[in-house]
Amino acid sequence: MAVNLARQDDLASVAAWLECDDADAPWDAVIGLVKERATADLLERSILLGMPVSVVGEAPLAQASELHPATRPERALKVLDLSALWAGPLCGALLADAGLEVTKVQDPARPDPTAVATPVHHQRLNGRKSHVSMTLASSAVGAALDRCDVLITSARPHALARLGLTPDAVFDRHPQLIWVAITAHGFMGDNAMRVGFGDDTAAAGGLISRVDGAPSFLGDALADPLTGLRAAHLALRAIVEARAGLIDVALASSAADFARRAGLR
Repeated sequence: MAVNLARQDDLASVAAWLECDDADAPWDAVIGLVKERATADLLERSILLGMPVSVVGEAPLAQASELHPATRPERALKVLDLSALWAGPLCGALLADAGLEVTKVQDPARPDPTAVATPVHHQRLNGRKSHVSMTLASSAVGAALDRCDVLITSARPHALARLGLTPDAVFDRHPQLIWVAITAHGFMGDNAMRVGFGDDTAAAGGLISRVDGAPSFLGDALADPLTGLRAAHLALRAIVEARAGLIDVALASSAADFARRAGLR
């Protein structure tokens, strides 16, 4: 299994996840107790607690998105980037490199931590974009959508639904839109509620090496840049083929695709 205690909430959830009292040393509890528990039970409990945990190689290969014909305007296409961290912003950066006009939205209540944590990385991901500050729950997002051709998100569907961003609502008003929906394990179905980051989802896809039989990571948060590349490729292909609709891009299934190409699964 891959366990990613990326947030303070994940550290605080270890005691409940493993049903233990060793909350002061969560990693010691994980190392000591996970090997004694059934994998299926650990995965089920982690999903209920919203923890980024995965089973190595569990993710299915990605399925092709069902897109419909669209008419593109005779101007530079506009992208609204509501994503954060790495995969979504990288997708937006590559679209900007391809000549699209990309606007990065920053919610002052929930700022993207990349700018503070890794400013050089942030500049590479977002330096060629226009930047606006707006509350995602405001009507300004809807007005911005009226002026864009591509939407990039990286939140789970239930969080976006609270902002009024559901497929039915969005495509009823914007049938020509390309929506690149980046999630950990998929935008649709039971896995849509799962939390995940670049390391644990890479393991879920089987994107690992084995040293003396033991699995180890191939790189830092590897599913993130690979998913950003794949998302940009799919968006550009939809533009070239004059298609629109929801492009469901999961970190785990993207990792699975690259693992297959590399002969790792």
